[in-house]
Amino acid sequence: MTNTVADLLVERLIAWKVDTIFALPGDGINGIYESLRTHRDEIRLIQVRHEEAAALAACGYAKFARKLGVCLATSGPGGVHLLNGLYDAKFDGQPVLAITGHTFHDLIGTHYQQDVSLERVFSDVASYSERVMGPAHVCNVADEAIKTALSKRTVAHLTIPKDIQDWPADGTRSKANVPDHSGDRYSEALPLPGKAQLERAAALINEGTKIAILAGLGLSESSKSNIVFVRLGDLGNGENRYL
Repeated sequence: MTNTVADLLVERLIAWKVDTIFALPGDGINGIYESLRTHRDEIRLIQVRHEEAAALAACGYAKFARKLGVCLATSGPGGVHLLNGLYDAKFDGQPVLAITGHTFHDLIGTHYQQDVSLERVFSDVASYSERVMGPAHVCNVADEAIKTALSKRTVAHLTIPKDIQDWPADGTRSKANVPDHSGDRYSEALPLPGKAQLERAAALINEGTKIAILAGLGLSESSKSNIVFVRLGDLGNGENRYL
């Protein structure tokens, strides 16, 4: 049952087929942790020993599961600790969503405990970094963050003040904020080449006498047509060599 802003966030992750989150608890994310507890049959929480490990694990998960990696850390220094692992994801081109807590929304900018503007701190490592402002805002920015991470194969970041996490899920929205206007449509990061490009490549191969094809490990999970294509290229004077 959706009761809080944190529930809206967690259920949006589930709708995007996120099934695993790597995290270290802290009082800046208590609301999100409670929501993860009540949704434990739909999403798995893996607790780590340090926030950096959460980001590195999310990056590794993205690489080997071939899907969005998600990590969660508390406000202030807890969120800052994610950066090393997130830069690993950025430089390796892996889609990772980082979620951090923040101090109370009405104490931001007043030098309150752990008042670190994480949406600014993450502006270099993340292609998308935003602060959640309330129940009418959370699904919109969650969609944008996830689409950015997947379409650009990079890092996205959301930070959410600790008290907003516990706000009721049925908050008011502005007239311009049309319900359910955001969604899951985005461009693939690695689109297939067009028909004309494939035909041109085939023509070049057919004109050759000694064909060499350099294929990476990713081809092992490619379509059968690609595998057949490589085998045809190995005919004649072709030769297989493994690096």
